[in-house]
Amino acid sequence: MRLVIQKVKEASVTVDEKTVSQIKEGLLVLVGIEDADTNADIDYLVKKTVQLRIFDDENGVMNLSVQNVNGDIIVVSQFTLQANTKKGNRPSYNRAAKPDFAIPMYEKFVAALEESLGKKVGTGKFGAEMKVALINDGPVTIIIDSKQKEF
Repeated sequence: MRLVIQKVKEASVTVDEKTVSQIKEGLLVLVGIEDADTNADIDYLVKKTVQLRIFDDENGVMNLSVQNVNGDIIVVSQFTLQANTKKGNRPSYNRAAKPDFAIPMYEKFVAALEESLGKKVGTGKFGAEMKVALINDGPVTIIIDSKQKEF
């Protein structure tokens, strides 16, 4: 499972010209799921996401998590995060999980984030053509891959 986490001043997701999620300060999390992902990947990434210290403290040092600042989160499924660009110029998406596996994993990830954060998490619409708007704060963008844990 691969995440792109962006610290935002605000973000929104629109489907069919209707806003389905909108937040102010918090995180926009793009999620790419592969067939090899497990509940352990979800647990690892949820913990990392909610505890990631990328918000400024009173001294302007990135020392606070989304929990510490009472921020919100939007999660958007994005199979293209599993793109393989090793060969040629057209990405292969063979590693991206098919919907029958990806949807339940995505829903488990969102539910686990909500439980850990202690509040509702916004989402996009799985498989839909979405328009994602954001004001990146910093900018701060972090990529985490559960298959490449760094300690």
